[in-house]
Amino acid sequence: MGLFGLFTSEDDKRKEEVRTGARAPDRTERKQCWDARDNFYQCLDRHNVIDSLNGEGKKIADKQCAQENKAFEQNCASAWVTYFKRYRVADHQKKKTLERLEKEGANKVAIEGPGDAPGSTKA
Repeated sequence: MGLFGLFTSEDDKRKEEVRTGARAPDRTERKQCWDARDNFYQCLDRHNVIDSLNGEGKKIADKQCAQENKAFEQNCASAWVTYFKRYRVADHQKKKTLERLEKEGANKVAIEGPGDAPGSTKA
């Protein structure tokens, strides 16, 4: 933001409001966020980093993907940035768990919701 907000354009002001969560992003802003996220993820993938928030992964991400991370943080609400970084770790863990269970011979079970049970009627 400009000095005391005096030199900030309306565009910059809106971006800051979206970033801080004071304003909901529109369709174009969401796309910019997702594109920036995808670019950041691609950089992490190139450097075999899953967790960019902690430990060695954070060190590598800070060094190798700083430009992509900066664009990600500038184009997304800060809560979204944190969410997407945590989601990446959780999704990776979920995939690894499913792979392990599959190797162990676990059976897939179909989960039925209300109204899906045999004999029930759907509205």
